[in-house]
Order: sequence, then structure tokens, then C-alpha cells
Amino acid sequence: MQPSEPSYNPNGNNPGGLPNTKPRSFKQRILAQNPATQLRKLRLRWLLVLSSIPLFGIYTAFGIAPQTITQDIPISTVIEQVALPQLDEALSTAQNDETFWQADQVRRDDTLASLMTRLNIRNQEAIDFLRRDPDASALASQLRPGRSIQAQTTDSGELLQLQYQTDNKSIFKVERSDSGYQAKMLDASFVTHSVLKSAEIKSSLFGATDAAGIPDQIAIQMADIFSSYIDFHTDLRRGDRFVVVYEAVYNNGELVRTGQVLAAEFTNQGKTYNAVMYRNPEGQVSYYTPDGKNLHKSFLRSPLEFSRISSGFSLGRLHPILNTIRAHKGTDFAAPIGTGVKAPADGTVAFVGVQNGYGNVIILQHQNGISTKYGHLSRFAQGLHKGMKVSQSDVIGYVGMTGLATGPHLHYEFMVNGENRDPLKVALPSAIPIDQKYKADFSTHSANLAAQLRLLSASNMAALE
Repeated sequence: MQPSEPSYNPNGNNPGGLPNTKPRSFKQRILAQNPATQLRKLRLRWLLVLSSIPLFGIYTAFGIAPQTITQDIPISTVIEQVALPQLDEALSTAQNDETFWQADQVRRDDTLASLMTRLNIRNQEAIDFLRRDPDASALASQLRPGRSIQAQTTDSGELLQLQYQTDNKSIFKVERSDSGYQAKMLDASFVTHSVLKSAEIKSSLFGATDAAGIPDQIAIQMADIFSSYIDFHTDLRRGDRFVVVYEAVYNNGELVRTGQVLAAEFTNQGKTYNAVMYRNPEGQVSYYTPDGKNLHKSFLRSPLEFSRISSGFSLGRLHPILNTIRAHKGTDFAAPIGTGVKAPADGTVAFVGVQNGYGNVIILQHQNGISTKYGHLSRFAQGLHKGMKVSQSDVIGYVGMTGLATGPHLHYEFMVNGENRDPLKVALPSAIPIDQKYKADFSTHSANLAAQLRLLSASNMAALE
């Protein structure tokens, strides 16, 4: 008897008394499956597929919509005649009926012709009337920058109505009638309201006011009000905040113009400044702190409302044209040609004319041995002459680039007893505080405006938090 082959039992037992066999590969086991077993598995798979078909039918039915009738639905076509208008006639009627109101403001360099162009006034009859009629022709001489003007025209540029605010009490009106154009002066029903706004500096003062819907004129006023404490050329920082209360004048519900700043609070680099406007019984307007301290110094820090410093005070600067090292005894403010230059304080005109490389020059003499100089001007204020007295903020000339200048700017010098000082660093004396005889009236007026500022400032802070 031959010895049997060694048995193989991977589990260490022998279930059912079956003899152990050698392990086979996975492929061998697959090939060795019983054909009957494979047939049973195939039948099972088909059974599963067939049993799933009703489920897909249910899903599809719900995907269509519950209780939807899926039988054939009869379809019929209805034809109806629709009369269409002639295209040319429709367009002509629409254009004849369509009118437009356009509102604008008079600009500094405006003429009657430029205004009519912007207001879309193109019919010759209206143009001739505005130029030649005795009542209407006065309009050209009464154009003032900042004043409102509105015109109603057709699409073809035919003037129907024109309204212009000539002053605080009157409106000039031109209207077309069956007999032609007529001009008349009307009493204006102006109503003044106080407007409260707040904003945060993210890039610039004008950027903040634009984002908050505050007119540029109010931004310029704020820069002037706080100019003795904040240098708006260099001191502004991202995150600075301000609140402002200002006048807005309306006529028949339409905004006509903005008035004066009534109160303002400006936080610059963590320090807060407050200002309230006070008009004394004599009609003089000044801005004070809530306790009556005059915000303006006796000198404005800058003779321009708003500009950029292009060159500072220096005892040794390379001259951009002469290419030599020489002292720059003033500050250059870059600004467009024609920008108004203001007197920083009351004074007397000591010189007006042409002077060396400075081109057109003005020199003002002030109190306490102080004098100021203005160079490279394009022109002088009308009627300005030597010996003439000027008041603080009066426009004395206009920015230019006469003399030795590489671009339009104002050269500004500040001298004390003939010695040049840095205009941006010299100490400026404070102006006179509120007169004692107006103190009680001012305190009542100031308390009301200060309360409005606190309310708006608190609301603004709560919104930021």
C-alpha cells in the first residue's frame, strides 16, 4: 500500500468527514464553479431587474405630476387678425409726446451757449429769444456758479420751459405759449431743512463725502472750518470719521442748493474736534467750539481750499529748472490753473505785479510784522491794487504757472519781520472768542446743535460696532 498524500485542512478540522484537498488558485476556483450554480445566479439577477420595473414606472409618474392625464389631448389652432399701427406714425407720435426735464448747475466757466447745449435746447426760436428779448437777455449776465437751472425740452430739443434761480428769493422763468415765448420773474417758495450725515474716511475726504451723498461744497466748508487744526493735505488717515449738520434749500420739494454747515464733529487720528456755527445779531458768521472758543486762527493754514503739496519748505533744494541747489523759502501747492487763492488773514496789498522768476506775484502785509507772498499766478482778482485792504478768505488771485514753473501751482511764503518761516509749521495765533454780550444766546444755540451731533455720532458708532 502506498502512503496517502498529506491532507490539507486550513482550519485545522475536517467538517462533514470530507477529505482534505490541495488549495487551488482563485482563477482555478472560478473555472471550477458548477454550471448549475451559474445558471441559478443569472436567473436571480433577471428576477431582480424585472421586479424593479414597476418602481421606475411609479417614479416616472410622480416625475410627471400626480393625477396628470397622459392620454392624447386634442389640439386646435386659432387664427386672429390683429391690426398693427404704422411704424413711422407710432414713432412720430411717441417722439412728439415725449418731453424731458433736465436739471443742472451753473459752472464757473459757463456761458449762455454752453448751458443751452448741456440742457439740450436746440430750436433756433428759443435761442434767439434768450439772446435778444430784453427780459430774457439779462439771464446771461446773472449766471452765478453753483446756482440751479432746469429746462423742459422735447426729444428734438425744442424748449418748453426754463427755470433759473437768480437769488435766494426769485426764480426767472421762460415758458412757451401759443403766442411764443414769455419771460417773467417769480417769487420762490424756498424751504430750508437741516440735513444730518456721517461718513468714514477710506481714501480721501471727497471719497467719503461722495459715498455718503454729501455735496462737495459741504466737504470744502468742513476743510475750511477745521483747517486750523487738521491739515487736510497730509493729516487724514483711513478710519477717521465725521458727522455734519448742514442746510439744504428746497423749492417745491426739489433740492435747489446746499447752504452752510451748521455743526460738525471730526475725529482725526483719534482726536475729536467739534464746531458749531453762530450768526450774531449783526449778521457775522463764525465757527466756535461748543464752549465758545473761535475755531479759526487769525491766519488760515493754507490759502487754497483743497490741493496737494508738490514741494515743501527747504533751505537746500535742487531747483527743477535751474538745476542748482538753492533754498525753497515757501510751500508749493499743486492745483489746476484758475483755482482761487484766498487771503489767509486780513491785510493790505503791498505789491501786485510781475517779479523775477515768480511771474505774477501778490504780497500782503498783515499785523504784527507778518507778510505773505503768492507766486506763479495766472491772473489777479479784478480791481486788486496796491494799498487795497482785503479780508480773510477774500479771493486775491488765481493759480497759474507764470515765471519759472514746470506746472500749475501756487508758491506761498510766510514771513515774520522779513524772515521766511515754514507756512505749515509756524504757530498761528487764535482768533477772538465769542463776544461776552452774545454768550447767553450762543450757549442756547450751541446746546441744540451739539445735541444733534451727539445723537448722530452715537448712532454712527453703534452702526460701526
